[in-house]
Amino acid sequence: MQQTSATPTHCPYCALQCAMNLTAAPDGGVEVTERADFPVNRGALCGKGRTAHEVLSSRVRLTSPLVRSADGTLVPAGWAEALDRIAGALARARVEHGPDACGVFGGGGLTNEKAYALGKFARVALGTSQIDYNGRFCMSSAAAAGTRAFGLDRGLPFPLADVPRTGCVILVGSNPAETMPPSLRYFTELRENGGTLIVVDPRRTKTAEQADLHLAPRPGTDLALALGLLHLVVAEGRTDEAYIRERTTGWEEARAAAMAHWPEYVERVTGVPVPQLREAVRLFCAPESAMVLTARGPEQQAKGTDTVGAWINLCLATGRVGRPLSGYGCLTGQGNGQGGREHGQKADQLPGYRKLTDPAARRHVADVWGVDPDSLPGPGRSAYELLDALGTDIRTLLLMGSNPVVSAPRAAHVEERLRSLDFLAVCDVVLSETAALADVVLPVTQWAEETGTTTNLEGRVLLRRRALTPPDGVRSDLEVLRELAARLGVEKGFPTDPEEVFEELRRASAGGPADYSGITYRRLAEENGVFWPCPAPADPAGTAPGPVPAPSSVPDRDPATASSPVAASAPAPASGSDPHPGTPRLFLDRFPTEDGRARFAPVSHRPSAEEPDEEYPVLLTTGRVVSQYQSGAQTRRVDELNDAAPGPFVELHPRLAARLGAAEGDLVTVVSRRGRAVAPARITTGIRPDTVFMPFHWPGEGRANTLTNPALDPTSRMPEFKVCAVRVEAVRS
Repeated sequence: MQQTSATPTHCPYCALQCAMNLTAAPDGGVEVTERADFPVNRGALCGKGRTAHEVLSSRVRLTSPLVRSADGTLVPAGWAEALDRIAGALARARVEHGPDACGVFGGGGLTNEKAYALGKFARVALGTSQIDYNGRFCMSSAAAAGTRAFGLDRGLPFPLADVPRTGCVILVGSNPAETMPPSLRYFTELRENGGTLIVVDPRRTKTAEQADLHLAPRPGTDLALALGLLHLVVAEGRTDEAYIRERTTGWEEARAAAMAHWPEYVERVTGVPVPQLREAVRLFCAPESAMVLTARGPEQQAKGTDTVGAWINLCLATGRVGRPLSGYGCLTGQGNGQGGREHGQKADQLPGYRKLTDPAARRHVADVWGVDPDSLPGPGRSAYELLDALGTDIRTLLLMGSNPVVSAPRAAHVEERLRSLDFLAVCDVVLSETAALADVVLPVTQWAEETGTTTNLEGRVLLRRRALTPPDGVRSDLEVLRELAARLGVEKGFPTDPEEVFEELRRASAGGPADYSGITYRRLAEENGVFWPCPAPADPAGTAPGPVPAPSSVPDRDPATASSPVAASAPAPASGSDPHPGTPRLFLDRFPTEDGRARFAPVSHRPSAEEPDEEYPVLLTTGRVVSQYQSGAQTRRVDELNDAAPGPFVELHPRLAARLGAAEGDLVTVVSRRGRAVAPARITTGIRPDTVFMPFHWPGEGRANTLTNPALDPTSRMPEFKVCAVRVEAVRS
């Protein structure tokens, strides 16, 4: 591998997209060094970021295509043979069963360019509606709730830099101390500045230990908790009536629903004592500014959209949204979970966050693509529904950057569906558990070997730079799509140069909710990222790309910290050729709804899809640990991370352990209606006695997602990862 010295880039893991430099190591390898000029992480990196370069090694990654031989094993092959096999399988499926027999499954780690090209490939080269991505499992409930309330979904409608300056943060179902450690400093600084932190989590996590108040609700009851807090806000006269009157609609119905959730009822449902409910309301309402931030805890539920909607109601009723240093936001999980769904790899969306069912959106994108709008298929299945249809309606699957054998709910069933396919093709960096099932595996470039853009949790579009030459035998996903499209008869429209793809993405997104048309590679390099929406100026010459400045010339600039907290909330009209500055803060003037008002959601608590009973008396919730990431396909190949987190475990309360007769480290079996998992016990008072916790990073007998419930939210189609009924048994020798 060849490498330029001190190339600035961004971490391949979570949605912070921490900046780093890749530099030449004395032994001829590569090492990650700090890059302090980026305002999000300010030089800080977690263990995953510090060791990210180790997955670049040919020791752990794929360097040759693999094809399934006659004896059933995967063997090395040439690129032409591998691509011919995939294209042939896709063509046969279309001829024999129709376009929708071809499925496409993407990932929240793909760059914006690759996500855009993958969506275009599905709809233009294959003509299939059957495309979705693993980001559906990330923040789709928050996206649905945000769109319903505000008319727009962007994870954080304000920069992270605003968090330490607010008066109070309610952090719901998030453990950033482990999931995105560099972000914890924002909450530490909040408290140092006199603000307060309230953490809502059934476990006393490392983040909850930092809180001024920790609320530990029973899993699946976050909706009741939010409604109970709103009830108290109303009862105690803490609503902002002027704000409600001037900037919202639907308050009467939402208030009536909340008033049915009186504090004593909420205590019975959630297990959170009434005095703690009252204290939370006092802390949230006392300062002039406050925020609610949600993550997977309330979102990964079969009522996740309504749950997030209830927390948004709390913000709206107290006048917090669209005001300086206040509001509702979602902490996106995957590295490009935000951008990944904005540009077309989600079942119901076109580039620019346009709706696939909108005739005007279809015309605009079809014009950019040079196709007939009527040729574009309609919305397809959501992620789990797509996986569930494998081997029946969907006969052939092209999968990029995802590992559903480990990460999908009801994972044993999903594994069976993958095995039942006529043909499975996987593009990945490593031989994941899903890739091991494939008929063809293509080795593709990764973060440090390709240029491209991502969009972090703030809506800040960032430029990753190519720092390394990939090993021989490895190609980019863009090259794969170009070659497959050509074999399927589409010779043009799939460039392999990332900047050329981005220029087309700009045109396709222009005028859409997620408008990137005013963003160029040059601007991203010069400005440390640009917040969308960022429309192009009237004079296109003002946004001509031009050469990207050399790394040493990139100035230390950040529009989020430089701008005032009362900056314009909507894109300002460009004057002549002046570039639009981007939009760090949304909703300060109006909401992008038809009447400019935010909408309350009239929601009420309801039980989880699966409640405990005599056979399954305990609740299971799942999550992450600091030294592994998502399905672990990459982090489980790093020795330092495996030493810190070598395998799965079951976290349980001492009272439950005593009933089982289990000691620390003893194997226990967790059984749900979908299967069983076995892992060592980890006994702690930091979890509720009626709940067990398992991290979901591992395959095999400790696979947590063997147990999880695929019950879907009716709006977001998010599976209910965070709560299901189980029984726990000690393993007897």
